[in-house]
Amino acid sequence: MNTIVQLDDPRLTAEQLLAADYSHVSRQVFSSEAVYQREQKRIFEKNWLYLAHESQLKKPGDFVSAYMGEIPVIVARGADGKIAVSINSCPHRGLRVCRADQGNTARFVCPYHTWSFRPTGELVGIPQAQPLGHKIDRAALSLKAVPRVETAFGLIFASLNPEIESLDSYLGDMKFYMEAFFDRFPGGLEVVGPAHKWQLKCNWKLPVENMLGDIGHAAFLHGSLVAQDSAPAQEIEQYGVTVVPTPGHASAIRLLPEETSMEDRGCHDPMASPELKEYLAEVERTVAERLSPEQARIKGMALGVYPNLSLLWGQSTLRVSHPRAPGLIEYWSWWLTPVEAPDHIREQLRASYTMSFGPAGMLEQEDSYAWSQQFLGSNIQYLNDQPYYYGLGMGEEKPHPEIPGVVGRCYNEHYARSFYQRWRGDMFGEEQ
Repeated sequence: MNTIVQLDDPRLTAEQLLAADYSHVSRQVFSSEAVYQREQKRIFEKNWLYLAHESQLKKPGDFVSAYMGEIPVIVARGADGKIAVSINSCPHRGLRVCRADQGNTARFVCPYHTWSFRPTGELVGIPQAQPLGHKIDRAALSLKAVPRVETAFGLIFASLNPEIESLDSYLGDMKFYMEAFFDRFPGGLEVVGPAHKWQLKCNWKLPVENMLGDIGHAAFLHGSLVAQDSAPAQEIEQYGVTVVPTPGHASAIRLLPEETSMEDRGCHDPMASPELKEYLAEVERTVAERLSPEQARIKGMALGVYPNLSLLWGQSTLRVSHPRAPGLIEYWSWWLTPVEAPDHIREQLRASYTMSFGPAGMLEQEDSYAWSQQFLGSNIQYLNDQPYYYGLGMGEEKPHPEIPGVVGRCYNEHYARSFYQRWRGDMFGEEQ
């Protein structure tokens, strides 16, 4: 790991970028153009990627725009009720046929020559063909379909890899932690409104890594709001653990004692109103019966599904880190809310999201600053022989008797080591 590597050398090897035990990660993992370009092919074209929530596509013709890596796609519900994903590029001259973030339509029309397509991608109209008397195989000129589309917990995933394992198998034991959140509320959750979108000058992996399990930074980076001696910080240090059910996926949770009150289990915001606390406590009283006693004791903080989906549990927000360059991302954030919650409760939950982790949220600004500064540090070529240290807690993590996966205490960085283990397999597995 002390070898100095030429920046953007296409011959970069796993050994030059990662220690064998993943305790050290080269700065070039975050700054190299060659690494970034390889990621587009070997990660974003090979894995399951989160695109949308089913609640955004309630009626036939509903659609949302999304990305799979750098590839623009359309996610739409067809007349038959099924969800299809198509590449958002006209087969005639390549323009995007959908130029809206979301909506409902009977047709997408390319602005160049007005070729028209159904929401699910089928070509239905070529104005220039009839005057020429030219017969065209419309099926061959439809928008290219993404070959695999599956859902879990209302989340719509797709993959450009037709040979990929099922989504159920891909998630594995991660489903235990996803269920603990997405099925916690009777009636389920729904996305409200379009995504908040903003750009950050950082590498796409930095927000992902943070959300996988960096629960210990709150009392330091966010010390003005979460002091080290505060009750939330003490609760995290005492009960906080990070769980890796499968390398690449992870969840940061507080596994609370059985005697913890329902109010303390349900409420994440110490400033919450009494009526919000009582609403969340009522939900908690039913979790053990609907899910499991172990899931009822979980007070989650964050979780991540490889490669770039994140969830902030207490603020009920989904996040995707879309790569745009080694040092540029589009960060998309959706607010989730319980379907059956009264309007006044929903508004209080929205305020919690907006104040803390919305685009201008107080905690979001501090995280964004840290990620952008980390990327600047990754670009100091003189330090290419000084990789980042990821070894905190190494060897302390172990299986847990009550919950699935390998578990490490607060400050253990095994969640990140496992992410880079999976990342290495994707990036270099074919060559080793």
